[in-house]
Amino acid sequence: MDETTSKIETIDQYISNFPAEIQAILEKIRSVVQEAAPEATEKIGYQMPTFVLYGNLVHFAAFKKHIGLYPAPSGIEAFREKLAPYKGAKGSIQFPLDKPIPYALISDIVKFRVAENIEKANSKLKKKK
Repeated sequence: MDETTSKIETIDQYISNFPAEIQAILEKIRSVVQEAAPEATEKIGYQMPTFVLYGNLVHFAAFKKHIGLYPAPSGIEAFREKLAPYKGAKGSIQFPLDKPIPYALISDIVKFRVAENIEKANSKLKKKK
């Protein structure tokens, strides 16, 4: 890891490290996530932009040929059919930069993760009572 990535402390800093066309995509993803999860807070986690609401909601990152989205395995599983055209793994998905980014799908995934994290937080509260 080089010095520039190890010192990234904000999403703005992260985004500023990329060419203008990638910055535009990252900013759009950021705004999609903000709209889908208005109460979530931003941070850098695992050296990636991260949104948190009762735990990690979603991470995203830019790579040479794709944008990676990390909505946890449950976020991938819940949208398996819609994500079928994309490469991915248990907790990640790759959106190629040479194809349109599915912003509406990203929004749906984030909304799912918000509901999931709120439900988990509420069930933890009920167990404590």
